[in-house]
Order: sequence, then C-alpha cells, then structure tokens
Amino acid sequence: MVHRDFPMPERLRGHAQAWLDRDAAKEDSRQDPAPAKPSATVMLLRPGGSGPEVFVLRRAATMAFAADMLAFPGGGVDPRDVDPRVPWAGPSPEEWALRLRTSVDRARELVIAAVREVLDSDAATAARIIDAHVAGILDSAGAARRTAAHLTAALTEGLPVATVKGPVLADAIEQVLTATVQEPTMPVLSGIHIEAGPDAVTLTATDRYRLASRTLVPDESASSIWSATVDGADLRAAVSEIRRSTTVHVEASPHDIRLRLTGRDDQHCRLVAEPFPDHRAMLTALPTPSTRVTVAKNALLQALEEATDDSVTLTARADAFHVDEHPIAADVSGPGMRISFHLTTFHPAVSTAIGPDVMLDLRGPDLPVTVRSADRGDLTTLAMPVKPEGAPR
Repeated sequence: MVHRDFPMPERLRGHAQAWLDRDAAKEDSRQDPAPAKPSATVMLLRPGGSGPEVFVLRRAATMAFAADMLAFPGGGVDPRDVDPRVPWAGPSPEEWALRLRTSVDRARELVIAAVREVLDSDAATAARIIDAHVAGILDSAGAARRTAAHLTAALTEGLPVATVKGPVLADAIEQVLTATVQEPTMPVLSGIHIEAGPDAVTLTATDRYRLASRTLVPDESASSIWSATVDGADLRAAVSEIRRSTTVHVEASPHDIRLRLTGRDDQHCRLVAEPFPDHRAMLTALPTPSTRVTVAKNALLQALEEATDDSVTLTARADAFHVDEHPIAADVSGPGMRISFHLTTFHPAVSTAIGPDVMLDLRGPDLPVTVRSADRGDLTTLAMPVKPEGAPR
C-alpha cells in the first residue's frame, strides 16, 4: 500500500484546530451540525502499470470549502437528478438500492447525480473519461478477438498463401484501404479482397465510386490459387506490426488469415463472408481509354487542395490541362474532354499513386477514369465521375 501525506492549506488549519479542540470550547459557542444532504462521490478506477489508479480532481482555489484540495468527483443531488425521463443503463435502480441500502427512488437520484457530476465537472475531463472507457472496451474486445483467433488457428491447419515483404504489404494495405467505406448493409465494402496465385498477390477494394487495386510480386508463392475478402479494420490495426516485419507469411483458414511475422507476434484478420463485387467483369466491360493525361502528382494535388467546391472539373485539350480554372503543365494525347469528380473521390485516387507523375486514362465524361503511376502499373485506381453540378450519375 502506498501512503502519502498531503499538506493542509493554511486557510484550513484554524478550522481543523477548532474542530479538534471542540470539547474545550464553551457550550454556547458550538453550532448545530448542518443537516445531511443527499450526495454522491465517485471513485473511477483503472489498471495501471504498478497497480490500480484512481481519478481525482483538484478543487478550485476560489472555492469556500476545501479549496485547492484533491477530491473525488461528486456532489449533491439536485432537481435534474429526479427527472424520470433521464435515460438509464447498467444495473437497475433496485440493484443500486440494495447496494446503497436506501430506497429505489433515492438510489436512482444518487446514481444519476454521480454520473452528472463526473460529466459536468469539466468538458475536457469528461471527454477523457469517456474516451478512456471506450478505449478500454475496444482493447478488451480486441484482446478477446485475438485470443479467439489464436484458439481457432490452433484447431485448424493454415493453408500457405504467399510470402511477401512486410513494408511492401503494409504500403499496399494503406493505399487500397482508401477505397473502402463503412456500409452497414454491405460489410464487404469495408474489406480488402485478396487474390493470390503463383506469380502475383493482388489487393482490391471498392466503395462503389472508386476501385483501387495493387499487385505485389511475392517472395514465395503457393502452387494453388486462393482468394477471399479480409476485414479492413483488422488489416488497418495490423499494419504497424506488418511494416516492422522483414517478411510476412500469409496463411489462410476457413474464417481468417494468419500473418506470420519475423520476430513479432502473429496477426490474425477475419474474413468477410459476403461475396466481393464482380470487379473483373466491370473492368473487362470498360472501353479503351480515348484520352491520356500525364501530369506531375504534386501539381495536381495542389490544384485539388485549392478547389473551393465539393467537386472539381478537369479539362483536357492538346494544348492545355485545367483543374477548374487552374492551369497545370501536362502532356495530353487524344481528343479533348471535360470531366468532373467529387473531390473526396478523386483526391485519394491521386494521393495514393506511386511516383512523381500520374497518368489519367479518360474514357468519357460518364465513364470511370483510371489513375495510375506514369512509370509503375502495380497500383491502379478507378474513379467514377459526376455531373458538373455534383449530382451522382
């Protein structure tokens, strides 16, 4: 047990001494004790590096009572706490009444007062408490998920899929993840579809307005062909560990993939059961590009970031290339074209391109544009255009 002495402020010494010497005081100098007021104090505990930690506040120096002292958050019951419309979660008021040895109504008031005092004490403090609580829940859930994945993996023999360089795989995951979206009705859109064969490993994602694909050359490949969609959140959480591993051995099981890392703990990522959209049929049906623009990536990004509207319009002619009214030096081949995009669709497609120059393959004002590096073709993104006024086609 840790014992610490806290100095008493000078302004309280006289009050404390008078209380200690109360028996020596004259009877008529005593004041009747103040009536007790229903109130609640909260001790917020969490595990720490050397044992449990408790949350305390320092009272303001201007307070009349216990100024500048450390205290647990809490306070008295007020009219807000007796409102029956206040939402309730957790153990019932009846359970709290048994714990606190009081009536159900009083227990409800005390619990609501306790929560209110914590959250009302200070906006920044309340935010930290809430964030810490949510982070704890997520950490616990993540630990449980990892434990379950380890147990499941131990029960099944993994299928070797491929071996790739860790930093390269981490880059590919981050690049392709920009084309994912959280869609409750279509969870597959938040995942990355991985296809592995003897000569290549391809990562693909789509949010229905973009389609990003990155192809890697494996260090080692399996003889069989394998494909599945992997949970994007799990991959995002594993990226930092993947990046620190020289090589990553990918193994597949019926419900997840195991990423065996060099000198680090294995990472497990769940599979998404929903089938991935048939992107290959869509790619096959696309017409050949008619206009090609090669432009410096940084110059194009700067023009996009200076845009004042939600959408941008590209104008490509043999003698000029514009983003809205902003001229940019570029090489343009093919017929002139004018095409518009939502900024949130087109900017990520450009920003994740590899190399100093990007190539834009245009097919028409209502057909997807292909964005890729001018000298490397292993990362490709398709971006859907919109009407000039910004309405989706």
